[in-house]
Amino acid sequence: MQQYNFKNSILNLKVKKSPFLVRIVMFFLAFAFFVFPIAGTVVGVLTGSGLHFGYFIGIGIFSLMGFYLLRLSLWNTYGEETIEILENKIIYEANYRWFKDGKKEIEITNPNYSFKSVGYEEDNEGVLIIFCDESEMESVVKMPVSALEELIWILQPANNEVLSN
Repeated sequence: MQQYNFKNSILNLKVKKSPFLVRIVMFFLAFAFFVFPIAGTVVGVLTGSGLHFGYFIGIGIFSLMGFYLLRLSLWNTYGEETIEILENKIIYEANYRWFKDGKKEIEITNPNYSFKSVGYEEDNEGVLIIFCDESEMESVVKMPVSALEELIWILQPANNEVLSN
């Protein structure tokens, strides 16, 4: 699976999916964190112990944890970054399929491209970095270093002119 696609100044970086069993467990836990506290509250009220303030605290805390775990599960399943490279700025957006982060704009006039190694050394993976003097944008999607070097070669302005001719 190719993790990147560059067309019409728009770069799409896709997350490599985590193993199926891991995703099933993460989605189940996210679902459980939403449903079980509510079910516990209903059972507590129906058995006669009354409606306590602690139920609402539990529902709130577990709902926040469930929401975070749901976003993490969606990112590891459908995660994608869209980077639009314009003349004087870069527009970045993370897409979780059900959610999208707010668009971030970074002023960059003459972008340079590099990568930074992340994770274990033997994994040989890194993330894309787009930078200019003081501005910098770092991708979150981990990719093999060989794919990053190929992508950087494609993104270089001199190479884009050769490819378009």
